[in-house]
Amino acid sequence: MPEKKNMKTLVIFIFSLLAGNVLLSQNILDKAKEEIKKTVGNSGNGLSNDDIITGLREALNQGSTKASGSASKIDGFFKNPAIKIPFPPEVAIVEKTARQLGLHKQTDAFVKSLNRAAEEASKEAAPILLSAIKSMTITDGLSILNGGETAATDYLKGKTSAELTARFTPIVKRAIAKAQVAKYWKPVVKKYNKIPGVQKKNPNLESYITEKTVQGLFKLIAQEEVNIRKDPAARATDILKRVFGK
Repeated sequence: MPEKKNMKTLVIFIFSLLAGNVLLSQNILDKAKEEIKKTVGNSGNGLSNDDIITGLREALNQGSTKASGSASKIDGFFKNPAIKIPFPPEVAIVEKTARQLGLHKQTDAFVKSLNRAAEEASKEAAPILLSAIKSMTITDGLSILNGGETAATDYLKGKTSAELTARFTPIVKRAIAKAQVAKYWKPVVKKYNKIPGVQKKNPNLESYITEKTVQGLFKLIAQEEVNIRKDPAARATDILKRVFGK
């Protein structure tokens, strides 16, 4: 209630000046507008800055936990069309040629191994994401609250993409070995590279899987954020209901 009273007083003051033919400079008007924005932004639903930050952190915690949990399950990537990792596009000719040569089984096994590596790496995602969420500031929170339907995810992506890529790289390297990616890749590319006249191919599978794993995780987090913003049933706690129940 104090916020509404302050805003009302401010508005009355401005219009009183205008009614009295007092010439306001653009600078004064701009400052007044900013004060109104601050007051309106903080008074919606009786939310304090702490409420906003707590609610947004909880939303991102929920989205990140669900996303990493879903992605890290067996078939979390492989059987989810939204994030399934395909044969590397830059060597699509290898896949096409391999299938023409009858290597369907080996090619399918290779694609599955890529996704198995991503699923394995995703097990390490949650702690990295949750740690980054704690650094959200009040300014960040207000911007996210009034932003687009994936504003929180975009914030998190901007804050963590580089770190996730760096920290995922050794994880993916181990996951590649566990998923036996090379075992399924070598016979396919070896067969292709033996064809006379072709340009030999050997893509950096480690970088490719790492990039696709990070992209897949943020796609899932974005889906969770949109769900929380649009579906009241997805707001599992009181603070989420207050922050997103506009």
